[in-house]
Amino acid sequence: MKKIAIAMLLAGSTLLMADGAAAYAKCAGCHGANGEKAALGKSAVIAGQDAAKTVEQLNGYKAGTLNQHGMGALMKGQVASMDEATIKAVADYIAAMKK
Repeated sequence: MKKIAIAMLLAGSTLLMADGAAAYAKCAGCHGANGEKAALGKSAVIAGQDAAKTVEQLNGYKAGTLNQHGMGALMKGQVASMDEATIKAVADYIAAMKK
């Protein structure tokens, strides 16, 4: 029974990372495939950024209350369709990226 529970947990985390990778695909154009770029030469490099910080930032952009580097409107459009689960998956995916 323990082995089944552990296998399900690992499969779930792998699926979450896959969902994060799929959702991150639209971010890669500006932030780089591995989060290694300063988006449009303005943002910080996001690879390895703390997931909680990313969730906070993405929620701020989504709500229209965050405008770092003048990118608020552009980022609001990027995250508008993301639900909380997607935001969390993307944040976890970014946090797992190597700096």
